[in-house]
Amino acid sequence: MARRQVDEIRDGVELTSLDGPVFDGAGVTKRELLDHLDAVADRLLPALADRPLSVVRARPGQQPFMQKNLPRGAPDWIPTMPVWAESSQRTVHYPVCADRRTLLWFGNQRAIEFHPTLRSAGATAADELVIDLDPPPDGPFAAVVAAARLVRQALRALGLDAVVKTSGAKGLHLVVPLSTALGVDDAFAATRALCARAAMLGPDVATTAFIRDDRGGRVFLDPTRAGWATLVAVYSPRARPGLPVSFPVHWDDLDDLSPAGITVRTVAGLLGDDDLWRALRPAPAPAPAILLEEGRAIPVPRVQAMHEGKRRKRAREQG
Repeated sequence: MARRQVDEIRDGVELTSLDGPVFDGAGVTKRELLDHLDAVADRLLPALADRPLSVVRARPGQQPFMQKNLPRGAPDWIPTMPVWAESSQRTVHYPVCADRRTLLWFGNQRAIEFHPTLRSAGATAADELVIDLDPPPDGPFAAVVAAARLVRQALRALGLDAVVKTSGAKGLHLVVPLSTALGVDDAFAATRALCARAAMLGPDVATTAFIRDDRGGRVFLDPTRAGWATLVAVYSPRARPGLPVSFPVHWDDLDDLSPAGITVRTVAGLLGDDDLWRALRPAPAPAPAILLEEGRAIPVPRVQAMHEGKRRKRAREQG
């Protein structure tokens, strides 16, 4: 097979097909993707280092797809981390992206989205809580902002606060720094309780209903982001037309924000000299004991949804 022409070399990585689209309909070239990754490398890499990484890649003529295992033919200098996947009963050899060279190699492979685990290698506790706000398909962004403010209201009543970033799609991600780390089970419990408290503050705006049909057009407060769960990294692009980017936002700017306008083409003008993700983080605080107590009493959403799904299926079959 003929070797593809090398357009450019950065940090020893051969870059090819730079003027072609990232994927059909992206409206963005691979060069623009790589330029973005290069521009945010110092800010993005701390979110990826020491964590198993999944990426969303694209190939010409194909839809973007999620990739977990490091692909065959990858350079031997990219480290991997074996993790047993209970659901598929196999070991996944996740790559670890800790330096610019690896980031550029992934970009040249048309890796668009970077999804590290919330838990770093060897960590047995969580030093932050994460809440993912997921709007209904046709819901306005203003509803997500309103839901985010409910979460912040619940946090502040407990002496906590969060930094917020766009998801790169229509949602928002809230990250709560903790001064005392929590075990994984307690991190899940605290997140469940926070979501429940916020939903009670505005039941017409937000919900914790895990079953999509039960959400009634409200914003879903996802309480399952802990442990080995993943979250798209701050400054990562998303595999959508225009390649929007997950980007940190000041709370005061949320009402005037248009997430679709934050893309690989516009981020360079928004970066400034500081790392906004670090600059906007509030001071860590301890999770109150009452939050853990409340969360432990709330059923695990996936298990509850599974049982409810079975119950509804039996009801339908019985007519």
